[in-house]
Amino acid sequence: MIAVYKRELRSYLTSMIGYLFIFFILLLTGIYFSAYQLGAAYPRFEYTLSALTFVFLISVPILTMRVLAEERKQKTDQLLLTAPVSVEKIVFGKYLALVTIFAIPMLIMCVYPLLMTKFGTVSLGAAYTAILGFFLLGCANLAIGVFISSLTESQVIAAVLTFVILFAFYMMNGISSFFSEGALSTCVTFGLLILAAAIIIYTMIKNFLISAVICVVGEIALVIVYVVNSSFFSGGIQKILDIFNLSSHFDNFANAIFDVKGVLYFVSVIAVCLFLTVQSIAKRRWN
Repeated sequence: MIAVYKRELRSYLTSMIGYLFIFFILLLTGIYFSAYQLGAAYPRFEYTLSALTFVFLISVPILTMRVLAEERKQKTDQLLLTAPVSVEKIVFGKYLALVTIFAIPMLIMCVYPLLMTKFGTVSLGAAYTAILGFFLLGCANLAIGVFISSLTESQVIAAVLTFVILFAFYMMNGISSFFSEGALSTCVTFGLLILAAAIIIYTMIKNFLISAVICVVGEIALVIVYVVNSSFFSGGIQKILDIFNLSSHFDNFANAIFDVKGVLYFVSVIAVCLFLTVQSIAKRRWN
């Protein structure tokens, strides 16, 4: 794993991608810091970080698009897959290199609150709590980008898909507002999702009987739950979509609250995405 980590880290530091990622984040941070803290004399650095959450929509796809897609396109992934190291270590080594690159601008950001103390009273605890939340948010976005990169051999497709998914997560509050919170409409939506899941299963296993049984059992269970307790479905879509709202879990950190649930949420997103990445690569290895 250490060899993979060093190889990836060296590739970022000997090319322009790593430096462009660091420059882009620090450039936007400097612009917002100059506007809010230096220009308007606003004492809360966490306000700047809240305005910067959109930066991952552009920087993460650029940084992660090549991490696995390029290996697959150039067939160098065969060398990794036949190396005496597990897939888990390969993925974790690559991801750790990305986190290290991201940690460089984060360490520089830690200096900004100290600079602010020279001009007035600043809550360092609140500022560094927000920095921690921002770092975890970035790590979660990077994990999503790594997973998307493992699904294709085209860097362009990986970058576009990563941007689209992160943008959807970023706009999740607006997306959830399009759905009704009524129990009946929520139940119908879940029924359509079960049908879609059955179709996906059929395309994967090519077994109509199993897919049909899954669909019928799921729909019957859905109807039974609705008849017994229809209020269970009220606001169900919004609750599910909130799971994918990454930025909302950063809000508590931005409000100077050390949110343990938020930490667990970001760690869970990272773990799930890395697990799915490992499964994607392992499936290709055995094929």
